Amino acid sequence: MPTANEQIAWTLLGSVLFQDRSYPDILRLLVKLHERFPGDKLWSLPVPKGGEIEEVVEQTFNSRNWTVFEHVSGIFWSVGLFVRHHPDLVAWMRERTPEEMWRDLGEIYFMGRSNPRPKACAAIYRLLAPQPLGLGLACRDSSRMPPLPLTMGARRFLAMLGPAKESSFAELEPSQKQKLANEYFVALAPENPYFAAHSLQFFLENGSECFICRELTSHCSKCPLYEYCNYAEVRKRD
Repeated sequence: MPTANEQIAWTLLGSVLFQDRSYPDILRLLVKLHERFPGDKLWSLPVPKGGEIEEVVEQTFNSRNWTVFEHVSGIFWSVGLFVRHHPDLVAWMRERTPEEMWRDLGEIYFMGRSNPRPKACAAIYRLLAPQPLGLGLACRDSSRMPPLPLTMGARRFLAMLGPAKESSFAELEPSQKQKLANEYFVALAPENPYFAAHSLQFFLENGSECFICRELTSHCSKCPLYEYCNYAEVRKRD
């Protein structure tokens, strides 16, 4: 079983790497990176050479054609440096509020430095959300959480089926999009709005063979959005 430190560190790495690739792609890459640099090799010294890290990426995707390719080594090293700065990541979380965690995560290359820093927000929710949505870890005070992750899946839902379908969601200011998303997530799951944010990230998102939402709902047959979604697969007639 991986240690808590390993779980947190690799969650941070995956959160930073998730860009311009599908969820299955990033999952495959994380598995291959972990096979090559298992456990604490992510942060222990000496660090792997850049070429070794890039080789894993190229072998996983059979290509270097990825917007993040030239930055992967720097991201890997930066996450490792972050862990060396905070060697007990469970204590780091326990002693900080989500706002302070969000600020600290700016130390990691490619995590983002200006508001709303969506990768950092996503990482925090993945660390704090109860299993199986996240790691279910504790922080000092969760009364003030960062903005809920506004993923591409959630954006599609809001624009196509949600409250923005009658207007142009794309033309809204980023702050307006986030406000609309937060309000709708709360309306869908008042007790824990992250449940809605987590679920909608898979809406019309590419999976291994088809959309992830199709894979999770028996090819749309068990999806509550079936009657409203133009992308739903036609059910077989009995």
